[in-house]
Amino acid sequence: MNLLMCPVCQKQLALEDRTWRCENSHSYDVAKQGYVNLHVVQHKHSKNPGDTPESVQARRAFLSAGHYAPLQQAAVEKIRGLRIENLLDIGCGEGYYTGAMQREVMQCAGVDIAKNAVQAAAKLNKGVTWVVGTGATLPVLDQSVDLCSSLFSPIPKEEILRVLKPKGYLMVVTPAPQHLYAMREALFEEVQAHDPRKFAHQLQDAFDLLEEQVIDAPMLLGQQDLKNLIAMTPYAYKAKPERRQALESQAEFALNAQFQMFIFQKK
Repeated sequence: MNLLMCPVCQKQLALEDRTWRCENSHSYDVAKQGYVNLHVVQHKHSKNPGDTPESVQARRAFLSAGHYAPLQQAAVEKIRGLRIENLLDIGCGEGYYTGAMQREVMQCAGVDIAKNAVQAAAKLNKGVTWVVGTGATLPVLDQSVDLCSSLFSPIPKEEILRVLKPKGYLMVVTPAPQHLYAMREALFEEVQAHDPRKFAHQLQDAFDLLEEQVIDAPMLLGQQDLKNLIAMTPYAYKAKPERRQALESQAEFALNAQFQMFIFQKK
């Protein structure tokens, strides 16, 4: 069954000759790169919402070098164990995690508000249904999804509850307390440890927490990889320029990425 929903009238979309159509004749063409834009004008708050082209490029270069492969592998193994048929990746970006998870299911859709990120994803993997859309109104049918994933992305709780099947799963990945701590110490005078559990309380009324796991990825980064990592994080524009320049001038830098993965089940 197709998962996509018309963002205008909420009816099911069907693909005919590279055009998605609903029964009310709203239509959305598949772009030549292979994605569909279901981010309708009334849902937009800016002309080019989402990540900048620079941050997309930096993230793609950094991830393709394999530095976060331990997290990608952990996500794949978790999905393999759940034995589900389909998944929706919310905030899929350039599809580094989505593309790997797609190999474990029969049907996979990736949604992101940043068109430039989805364009990059669609060029690399034709097996995923790539969608430009917003988490605030997911262009996905009610109770159609086995698992929603949100890796470093927003968690639109009500929309996730709407699209998940009864007893469906939610995978959330967020920075663990020590994530990139050495880099943040170099960039900021004061560093707060991340609190990965803060959103778990917001979900507990509608979801049961089945399991959680911490994944460590120790890294020794060369100068270009370090620059890419800084550029793909929010720290890039929060840090003082002189601190950022001092860090970027280092020939190599040792640090640890630490991720917290949660698996929830809809009550």
